[in-house]
Amino acid sequence: MKGQSFLQRLGFALSGLAVAWQRERSFRTQTLAAIAVLCLLLIVRPAPVWWAVAAMASAGVIVAELFNATIEHLCDHLHPERHPAIKAAKDLAAAAVLIASLGALAVGVLLLLATVFD
Repeated sequence: MKGQSFLQRLGFALSGLAVAWQRERSFRTQTLAAIAVLCLLLIVRPAPVWWAVAAMASAGVIVAELFNATIEHLCDHLHPERHPAIKAAKDLAAAAVLIASLGALAVGVLLLLATVFD
C-alpha cells in the first residue's frame, strides 16, 4: 500500500466510510447525531469557539465508532468463537465510544447552558 497516490488513499478512506455506513448501525446513528448537532448550531448560532468544540466532539465520537467497528470486525474475523480476551477487546472499544459520546453530550449541555445564560 505504500507509495499510493493521494487520490487512491482518499478512495480507500471513502470506501471505509461507505462500509461503515452500510454495515454499522451505530455509525449511522452517530453520523445522524452529528448532523443534528450541525443543525442545532445553525439555529443557535453560538460563538465560533463553540462550533469548533462541537465539531471536535462530534468527530471524536465518529472516530471512536470507526475504531470500535474496526476492532470488532478484526476480532470476529481472526477469532470467530467466543473468548474472554476477544470480549474484553470489544468491550474496551465500546467503552471508548461511550466515553467519547459522554464527552460530546457534555459539550452539548454546556453549549446550551452558555446560550441560555448568555
